[in-house]
Amino acid sequence: MATGRKSFTYDEFPEDPDDLPKEKYWGTIDLYRWEGFWCRFYWHQAIIAAKSCFLAQDDDVILASPSKAGSTWLKALIPSIMMSNNNTDDPLLENHPNDLMPSLEFEVFNINSNYNASNMASSPRLFRTHIPYFALSDSIKKSGCKIVYITRDPKDVFVSLWYFMNTKRKPDTDPYPSEEAFDSFCRGVHAYGPFHDHVLGYWNESLERPEKILFLRYEEMKKDPRKEVTKLASFLGRPFANVDEVDEVLGRCSLERLKSLEMNKDGIDPWSELQGVLISGVV
Repeated sequence: MATGRKSFTYDEFPEDPDDLPKEKYWGTIDLYRWEGFWCRFYWHQAIIAAKSCFLAQDDDVILASPSKAGSTWLKALIPSIMMSNNNTDDPLLENHPNDLMPSLEFEVFNINSNYNASNMASSPRLFRTHIPYFALSDSIKKSGCKIVYITRDPKDVFVSLWYFMNTKRKPDTDPYPSEEAFDSFCRGVHAYGPFHDHVLGYWNESLERPEKILFLRYEEMKKDPRKEVTKLASFLGRPFANVDEVDEVLGRCSLERLKSLEMNKDGIDPWSELQGVLISGVV
């Protein structure tokens, strides 16, 4: 079975971390700037590995977003739409949404992950990523695969990021000063920042190739979920036959239902510990 990647060794990474601009993030985390955006060094390794080696298939679907931009809902919606040929099948019953859409840089190509892409079903393959558009593999850009991009009001992104990062601090540690965190966010020094550069990369490409990239806003999805999910299904080539089908998927993927499912009751997804270590460095 195809793994979706060519061979790659991390020794091929072209930069030494000492040669890259570096800033302390939240007082403890070294973020490095490569090609204009900021990440932990081994995130950059995984991103370059994915850029060099990921082999897209024409029916792949990739969910892209800035960090903390409201992608959790889509991690449930996209698999439910793509796997809804049989109305009795509900992939969310036995899978956390993150399991249904593995991350290119956290799982498939991360040096700290034991993820085996060869275990994926051959078609359709669903992935998620925070990688900026310019750093995606040429295979993704030139193939027939589709990209769904979700973004959110930057004020809400910052607040969500601040709360999330504070959950990763050591017990009995005071919250990181919001003023310092806000200054860092505005300067673009945060995971996959600058935020606006990330959004504009996908936005501009969606204008050029709307058949390739569907650009969604979290606020619009919350305001009119039936309209936005209908648009999503049509973009994915799985249009709904009637409004009842739309409501069925929305019901399956409501945040209230997701919280109630056994797979999600602990509030921890299968890869949150890996991501937490990578993001915070203090877990």
